[in-house]
Amino acid sequence: MQTPANPFKQALREGRTQIGLWLGLADAYAAEICAGAGFDWVLIDGEHSPNDLRSTLQIAQAVAAYPRTHAIARVPMGHGQVGQMLIKQYLDIGIQTLLVPMVDTPEQAQALVRSLRYPPQGVRGMGGARASRWGRYTDYPQRANEEVCLLVQLETRQALGNLEAIAAIDGVDGLFIGPADLAASLGHVGQSSHPEVQQAIDDAIRRIRACGKAPGILTLDEPLARHQIALGAQFVAVGIDHNVLSRGAAQLAATYQNANS
Repeated sequence: MQTPANPFKQALREGRTQIGLWLGLADAYAAEICAGAGFDWVLIDGEHSPNDLRSTLQIAQAVAAYPRTHAIARVPMGHGQVGQMLIKQYLDIGIQTLLVPMVDTPEQAQALVRSLRYPPQGVRGMGGARASRWGRYTDYPQRANEEVCLLVQLETRQALGNLEAIAAIDGVDGLFIGPADLAASLGHVGQSSHPEVQQAIDDAIRRIRACGKAPGILTLDEPLARHQIALGAQFVAVGIDHNVLSRGAAQLAATYQNANS
């Protein structure tokens, strides 16, 4: 058996827009429902949801039943020795594409590239039992570096200032803009829709594309998402599972609120 190609990474290379859904419920059963909906990718969130390594594995296994949908995971952190250890573990359970938060400098991005790769290109420890399907992917040690995909998250004023330098790092496949933290960094806490924030996001999308890399973002507002796609955003999350559930439940309840009146 041969190591499968990373379809998400290939789509980015070919310039195809990929529409995704954020998974924050930390539940494989719910994730399978979402994976069957037909999104190009789903993001298993390990930063702002109660996912750990084991639940990430279980969700990835559920999503794998739907080959159209690619499972991406966001690690809680990627910097330093702890981040390097987490990245190794996520890769070893078979995650091919990682989103790493709070990347502010090209030095951090370069260190992350090395964390995702086996020697001599990197420092990832040799392992990957499930990633290689317990040795059944006989070429995994030789192919792993080629198929991993690194998405770095820009969410501060400093990161925007270093955007071109970060994008220039070989091995960074996509640059994801984090609207909420970026708004806070720009002095507009809780105001992602503030004109200054939206102007900064639009500018960042254009700059990332000009560097030849793929821009990404999470946007819950449909007109705004379509605007950002038109600007060149290439991997766009258009919803969060718990938002879909809470809004749908509220709408259903509201439909029957006056049933007994």
